[in-house]
Amino acid sequence: MKKKFAFTIIFIFAFTLASCGGSPPTEAPPPDAPPPPPAEEAPTIPPEEPTAEPEPTAAPEPDFDPQPPDGQRVEFESSDGTALVGYYYPASVPNAPVVVLMHWAGGDQNDWIKNGMIDWLQNRGTTHGVNSPSQQSVIYPPMPEGASFAVFTFDFRGFGESSGSFDQAGGLLDAQVAYEKAKMLEGVNPSRMAGIGSSIGADGIVDGCAEGCLGALSLSPGSYLTVPYTDAVKVLDDAGKPVNCVASEGDTTSANACREAAGANYQSIIYPGNAHGDEYFQQTPEGFGQMIFDWLALVFEMQ
Repeated sequence: MKKKFAFTIIFIFAFTLASCGGSPPTEAPPPDAPPPPPAEEAPTIPPEEPTAEPEPTAAPEPDFDPQPPDGQRVEFESSDGTALVGYYYPASVPNAPVVVLMHWAGGDQNDWIKNGMIDWLQNRGTTHGVNSPSQQSVIYPPMPEGASFAVFTFDFRGFGESSGSFDQAGGLLDAQVAYEKAKMLEGVNPSRMAGIGSSIGADGIVDGCAEGCLGALSLSPGSYLTVPYTDAVKVLDDAGKPVNCVASEGDTTSANACREAAGANYQSIIYPGNAHGDEYFQQTPEGFGQMIFDWLALVFEMQ
């Protein structure tokens, strides 16, 4: 009777737990039972790295649009206030090297158009209405494809469109300010500049060659602008700037100037005859045009 009553009590207690959502107590494992195996840990999933945003693509630079090849009139003043006039002939490339051309006493800046120097240096297939490509080829070797120089010419005081009257000291001032003006022209590289000059201009391009000027080519100099040619050449040579001096045997003043100058970066070229200045473009001694090109290639490191 007692056993039946105990079983009834246990049954009622288990039924009550089940109806209340509970669960019957689990039996404790025997003392000699082995420990349960450890629960396996869930694998750790690394967090996803944020996707990098694509860098914005730079807008392409617009194609270079060169200025027209025609000469642009430039008015400027010498350091003593003398009004000067020059012309700027743009290159076909951006940030172009610039060549300053200084005329002789027998003419004015238009002579550089007549002898084809401007067209050759620009290398843009132009003639500026005076000469022709066939005439250019008689004097100058072909310019490499893609090579193009900006050109700046001007009239010394008392010549062409410039005011005043010429004197040696004033001509020196004009040569100096011409280089400074050339550095400020739109589209040129002010640190890549050189000069070619004839007679009075042959001295001017050496006398005025300063900061930014890389070298000079003199056609018949004669210390015409108060500065001894040998002294001016030495200043450039000490700075490592190439100078070529051209003269004829019969042009005593210029030949002596070329022979007396010296330097590691200096070259003297003496032709037979008695040509002076721009007369070389009419007589065209053998190798004359190639000599000019070789000097350009050296000064501007043309490949």
